[in-house]
Amino acid sequence: MGQSLSPQDIARYIDHTLLKPEATEAQITRLCAEAREYGFASVCVNPTYVSLCAELLRGSPVVVCTVIGFPLGAHVTAVKVFETREALQDGASEVDMVVNIGAIKSGRWEVVADDIRQVVEAAHAGGALCKVILETALLSNEEKVRACMICKQAGADFVKTSTGFGPGGATVEDIALMRRTVGANMGVKASGGVRTYEETLRMISAGATRIGASAGVRIVQEAQGDQQSSAPDQGY
Repeated sequence: MGQSLSPQDIARYIDHTLLKPEATEAQITRLCAEAREYGFASVCVNPTYVSLCAELLRGSPVVVCTVIGFPLGAHVTAVKVFETREALQDGASEVDMVVNIGAIKSGRWEVVADDIRQVVEAAHAGGALCKVILETALLSNEEKVRACMICKQAGADFVKTSTGFGPGGATVEDIALMRRTVGANMGVKASGGVRTYEETLRMISAGATRIGASAGVRIVQEAQGDQQSSAPDQGY
């Protein structure tokens, strides 16, 4: 896998992420500059920084992703829908919504389905992709499977493991389970704790089509080093 993916290929898997509440405007500006330099798929930022990122990345293939109902998923659906529409107006092209985790744990699957469907519809109406964050560390395998199926039925573009603020992050086992559940034609995003090139390759091998990471620069630099170390000796 490492030999079949170039560092540029790896970069296009990555949502270059900075979601810390204390993130400054200077740090977000640097995030966008790194995204341009390395060619990441997107920057993923809190909604308050969407308009800034959209301006900084204008003319670049890097898109702006933001989070909805973050990080708890406990906002009422109307607020998530409003937040989605506002983010799209500010320049976001992708939204990562947090599922109503409490409703899942309560077995209120109709609430879960309606919450996802309304946000997906709002995103698609504005031409944006919608990823659904399941916070897999809080769910049983049965709940993960059912939530993935609901996301697929609702027309979501991706299922995603984690917020990065929960008790655990992405695992190879969860990515493989999610991929088996949603099939080949839906995106699966590994997020939370993916910090190295080796971990990134494992997630991709398990079925991830996007990687959410704050360590994107390190991951690509490690990929570049791996490519250089595996290149044949040119004799000079």
